[in-house]
Amino acid sequence: MMLGVTHPFRLIRVLWVLARHGALFPLRAFDAPRWLIWFFRLIEAKKDGIAPGKRLADALQSLGPTFIKLGQSLAVRGDLIGDEIADDLSALQDALPAFSSSQAKSTIARELGAELDEFYRSFDEEPVAAASIAQVHFAVTTEDEDVAVKVLRPGIEEEFRRDIAFFYWLARNLERMSPESRRLKPVEVVANFEETVALEMDLRLEAAAAAELAENFADDPDFRVPAVDWNRTGQRVLTLERIDGIPIDETERLAEAGIDPREVLARSARAFFHQVFRDGFFHADMHPGNMFVGSDGVLSPVDFGIMGRLDKRTRNFLADMLIAFLSRDYLKVADVHFAAGYVPNTKSRGAFSQACRAIAEPILGKPQNEISIAKLLGQLFQVTRTFEMETQPQLLLLQKTMLVAEGVGRKLDPDSNIWMLAEPLVEEWVLEHRGPEGRMREFVSEVAARAERLPQLFESVDQISDIITADGLRLHPETIDAFRRNDGAARYWRVGFVVLALLLVASFIADF
Repeated sequence: MMLGVTHPFRLIRVLWVLARHGALFPLRAFDAPRWLIWFFRLIEAKKDGIAPGKRLADALQSLGPTFIKLGQSLAVRGDLIGDEIADDLSALQDALPAFSSSQAKSTIARELGAELDEFYRSFDEEPVAAASIAQVHFAVTTEDEDVAVKVLRPGIEEEFRRDIAFFYWLARNLERMSPESRRLKPVEVVANFEETVALEMDLRLEAAAAAELAENFADDPDFRVPAVDWNRTGQRVLTLERIDGIPIDETERLAEAGIDPREVLARSARAFFHQVFRDGFFHADMHPGNMFVGSDGVLSPVDFGIMGRLDKRTRNFLADMLIAFLSRDYLKVADVHFAAGYVPNTKSRGAFSQACRAIAEPILGKPQNEISIAKLLGQLFQVTRTFEMETQPQLLLLQKTMLVAEGVGRKLDPDSNIWMLAEPLVEEWVLEHRGPEGRMREFVSEVAARAERLPQLFESVDQISDIITADGLRLHPETIDAFRRNDGAARYWRVGFVVLALLLVASFIADF
């Protein structure tokens, strides 16, 4: 109850901070009351030389951990806030002053249920990184293994809960006061954000993500995921194998170490392709500080708090769409979107293909090494408003990850393109999974899966039959006469089974 009372006061503080950073422009976008805009514009700092998105990022940084995470979450929603603002928010630094090592040690002891020295022979006092939710210390285990220990900030869960309650209050009032904002579904945006950050604050889930990624690349000599120390991991503590290497974008250091940046790019392209298409599970926070290159050229990622998933249907859609775009078959691009249900059937196929052409031609007409598939997808998502295209959060996250990967690729080798290097793998995957043989295998697999569910269907039908014929169930005389006019119950059940079979076949065909 008290939280609800304090929300208006928190709003005043937030608006004050935005004003001091010259970042009140979101108010104008959501039809805020004129008197409110007028008042805060009186005190708004003039930051004409700084981009609006950068001003907003600075304001969010000063508002604390949850606001930093909100900014990072919005950075993948160019469809909501525009590409320029989203790009500026992508540079939002997830860094805060470190908390004391004594607090970190007490958190570890409580979480693991024993004194620190029972788990670690040594523990560095100074953290190597301090972010909004957690910080990382290097340590050595009692088995003399070098590890990195991630510890949640004290009280972060309570602070997050308080801020989320404020965001919900703000989103509900925004929808009520600004009809235009309802298209952006602010309450739904907050709900998705809440779910994402809640997952980040359980370090056991991050450990599971690291273990899954490691399992996917167990046989890949070019990509090595640090091992999880499960005996030293809990909800608020994560212990991983320590990674030593060179940040992937430091090309001069790579060259000095005798590592060819072009080979690093080739390995990165293969790893990215396998994560997206082969596994449908990808590292979604792949900035240069989270990817290291070992002395042997092997790539090693860190920080698995933000991961993305693509189901088989979405991967098929993505592959079909990319191939259609790269072949400049814009009617096919439109067909892929309509078939996936991302664009309503009430919209014009021709108009949508025309919009796709307008988006793609300026990008695909560039030299191969300058083509950005990420920018292509980003501009495609901007047509959501015109064509009522269904928002796909997993693809938005992938698009932002692709943008970072392309940027790192250009730094490693300006004359190459990560998509040029991955193209043979994409073509092979498409031929195997989207060609005639692949589609037939998928058809047979789906038929077999649905056939396995038939006994349950028949059992349900029997149960319905038992209910219908059970003592005490009274049927209206007209209903009984209707059954008799249709040659009795036998024909009724035969027709029912035929209809059921037709529905199964129709639903299956619709999926293809």
